[in-house]
Formats: sequence, C-alpha cells, structure tokens
Amino acid sequence: MNRIGWTFLGLFVAFGALVALLVDFGGAAAPRRAAIAPVPVEKTSAGTLVLPVRGARWTDIRDSWGDSRGGGSRGHTGTDIMAAGGTPVVAAADGVVEKLFYSDGGGGITAYVRAPNRRLSYYYAHLANYAPGLREGMQVRAGQLIGTVGDTGNAGAGNTHLHFGIERLLPDEAWHQGRAMDPYPLLARGRPER
Repeated sequence: MNRIGWTFLGLFVAFGALVALLVDFGGAAAPRRAAIAPVPVEKTSAGTLVLPVRGARWTDIRDSWGDSRGGGSRGHTGTDIMAAGGTPVVAAADGVVEKLFYSDGGGGITAYVRAPNRRLSYYYAHLANYAPGLREGMQVRAGQLIGTVGDTGNAGAGNTHLHFGIERLLPDEAWHQGRAMDPYPLLARGRPER
C-alpha cells in the first residue's frame, strides 16, 4: 500500500474510534478508566469549571476515575478533593439545586446541581453540612457556597474530602438517572498554565 492508502486507512480508523466513543451501545458495564468524548459544559464567567473546594490547589486533586472501591465491588465514579473538614465547598458551575439528599451507605450529605441546559448534573458528596438557606429549586452561581467538606456516608471517619462527580442526563431525566462521567478532565481545563 502506498502513502496515500495508509493515510486514508489511518483517517478511517480514527473516525471509527471517534464514532465508537460517541455512541452508547447500552448494557451495564462496570465503571472503568476510559477516554470519554468531550461533553458541552456550562461555562462560568471564566469559561471553565470552578474548583469546588475553596482554597484547594490543583495538586490537591488527582484523577481517581475507575479506582477500586468497596473492596473491588465497584469503580470510583468521581474525583476526590482532599481538604480539612469544614472547608467551604462551592458550586463548580451555574445551575439549579435539584436534590439535597442523605445517603448513609453512599455519599452521605449530598447536593445535586443541574446545569441550566439540564444535560449535566454536578454531584457534591460527603459534605459536613449545607450552606445556610440552600434549598431545592434554588439557583446557584459558580463559586457560590454549597456546603462544607466532611466525612459523611461511606467516606470513613476522619477521611474528610469532597467527592465531586458529573453525570450526563437527558433534559427530561430525573436527578438519579444520570450516567457518570470523569470530572477530572473538565476540572483540569481550568488549571493555570505552568
């Protein structure tokens, strides 16, 4: 095969890989570390997501998507941001508080904030408490106080951190019907250049 043939073959394979990333073939697969096609993100005034733990540094987070949890029974579906208990947790993007929920064996004190286009839900888990006056149906702006870092749910006593997740939804789906996506690449877009 000549150089033009190899070029066309390479383009065909790359196009096929892109299509495979964008198409949901169904089935309940175990969470895994995988490349996820870019999803439109609600832009803040700065054009990126806000780091949701006030005062956190980019070095305080790492990509833990797919890491083993529950003794290997499930994969991690978010990004953990380690911080002292009581550290303020802020909205990563504009949205509406869709659900305030307590899950004893899961995320503990949690908040779900739905993007204005209703296609993304931002998930804040293991909170110590909610911000005063936070309620379902309330609009929040990027950087607005949601609550404080804690160790509720299955975080483990003293393991204070924010579990931050993002889920894709259809506009008419309920808060609990989302499909988790790796939030780390979207948070990393806001990382300052070195």
